[in-house]
Amino acid sequence: MPGIVGLITKMPREWAEPQLLRMVAALQHEPFYGTGTWVDEALGVYIGWGVRKNSFSDRMPLCNERGDVVLVFSGEEYSDPSTARRLRERGHTLGEQAASYLVHLSEEDPSFPASLNGRFHGLLADRARGTATLFNDRYGMHRIYYHESKDGFYFAAEAKAILAVLPNLRRADVRSLGEFVSCGCVLENRTLFDGVHALPLASAWVFRKGSLERKASYFQPIEWEDQGPLDPESYYRELRDVFSRNLPRYFNGHEQVGVSLTGGLDTRMIMAWHKAPPSSLPCYTFGGMFRDCQDVVLARQVANLCEQSHEMIPVGREFLSHFPQYAERTVYLTDGCANVRCSSDLYANERAAKIAPVRMTGNYGSEILRRLVAFKPVQPAPELFHPDFLPHVHSAQGTYAGVRGGHALSFIAFRQAPWHHYGLLALEQTQLSLRSPFLDNDLVRTAFRAPDSANAASDIFEDNDACVRLIADGNAALGRIRTDRGFGGAHGRLPAALSRGLLEFTFKAEYAYDYGMPQWVARIDHGLQWFHLERLFLGRHKFNHFRVWYRDALSEYVRGMLLDSRTLSRPYLNRKGVEAVVQGHLKGNRNYTTEIHQLLTLELLHRLFLDPR
Repeated sequence: MPGIVGLITKMPREWAEPQLLRMVAALQHEPFYGTGTWVDEALGVYIGWGVRKNSFSDRMPLCNERGDVVLVFSGEEYSDPSTARRLRERGHTLGEQAASYLVHLSEEDPSFPASLNGRFHGLLADRARGTATLFNDRYGMHRIYYHESKDGFYFAAEAKAILAVLPNLRRADVRSLGEFVSCGCVLENRTLFDGVHALPLASAWVFRKGSLERKASYFQPIEWEDQGPLDPESYYRELRDVFSRNLPRYFNGHEQVGVSLTGGLDTRMIMAWHKAPPSSLPCYTFGGMFRDCQDVVLARQVANLCEQSHEMIPVGREFLSHFPQYAERTVYLTDGCANVRCSSDLYANERAAKIAPVRMTGNYGSEILRRLVAFKPVQPAPELFHPDFLPHVHSAQGTYAGVRGGHALSFIAFRQAPWHHYGLLALEQTQLSLRSPFLDNDLVRTAFRAPDSANAASDIFEDNDACVRLIADGNAALGRIRTDRGFGGAHGRLPAALSRGLLEFTFKAEYAYDYGMPQWVARIDHGLQWFHLERLFLGRHKFNHFRVWYRDALSEYVRGMLLDSRTLSRPYLNRKGVEAVVQGHLKGNRNYTTEIHQLLTLELLHRLFLDPR
């Protein structure tokens, strides 16, 4: 993912600068990336960056008029449009860069970067004060990895950049591996690599003369938790006003924006309130290889009603023919944070970037506005792992329970988002800029004021649901289109209850015929394999079908990777258990889709980062 890298040290330039250059080289993944470096020997700052050309944070560094304040910024910031005008009125000269106002804002705003709104990180050097401040956003979503050593403080948007200059850190943190197996992500501020950590959310760490002086934070979640709840109607009016007022900020800029439409409510809220001129906002949806899924069917209706173009990006045979490369790139680009199941997202986002370099999504909408928890610990098949490793897997449940306590929305916004959602976000942002209005500071702050009656997360929508009302208030016609699960809208010739029940049945049936297939059903399905019953259900709601892909099209890759002697010799694996999982799934009478996801991801993590070179 594009971002900054570097080190802060007292060591001489001839020692530090070659390390900086190796770190920058580790970020150069695509031909459409640009890179650069900036050095201040007096401050001990050696910083570089990788950036998608023409994006918001291109053309770093930013300097004030006197040249004594320098900012290197990565990510995007969605400030009030009046900010730039106010800075000009104060006598500041704004450059051609989209982000040029930020360095001047840092001079005018003593709370900087607390006033920033978006996903970002950066380093602010103040030569007059002799300080450098390393900071990130209040959600910790634009991640910075770091390592503290006797020679200096290393930081990077990707862990691989630190590993490139400190190969002794190429070792796994066994506790983190246990959490990765149980939860699908690493908890707290640790990473998969022993000695490499993630900068805590809302950090502003101050350095002076090459040394870390103070680990400060500019925001604490309790600031939003302590707001009093509003009554239902007042809450809805406040939410509607904030959403409609701030949404235009996410469509600003000189780059073309495309909307990644689905059949749910989150992207529909965006379309209801963003009044784009006809044919000015390209829309697209990721689709499958069997049929048009509900996302495609409904997104096409939404786009047509809004007079915008729509395209389906298929994920099928071409993706499968290149799956080994996409699986490896997925693990490599995200330092192991994204599971190989996300490889189809990498494939689809490559194609989305050709439609528009900025992708607008509804990500985090249901999580923030409806408080949906997206992950929890899951105990793996015990026969798969060595008994000495299992305690680390089981202990993840206690760690999760500890961080799960407290305010529900704080867990979702400040833990689930930067831990669970980070891997996919980092992968997608290697190809394009990803935007969502649902992590807007004002909107999340308002969501903390939801009345108690709106705080129970559920898949069942009510007529007074804030998301449903937002759509109807913004565009009544969009409010009349049902969702992919059959809620609301018109249902054609079928009664609403029957239509909703049929869609819910096909949704659950597809889950049962894909990665959620129970083992007893797998045995029956194997006995009826000549009827290909999965064709009745697959592709109605999802575009990924890894259970049958691993069994059929990808079977040779799965067998070659997981039954290889290197894989079977990993100390935390049980050789016989792995062999049974692979053979059972490839035969077709067992379903181990999730386990194969994990095993492939862990093995690629070893081969790309941990094995001796």
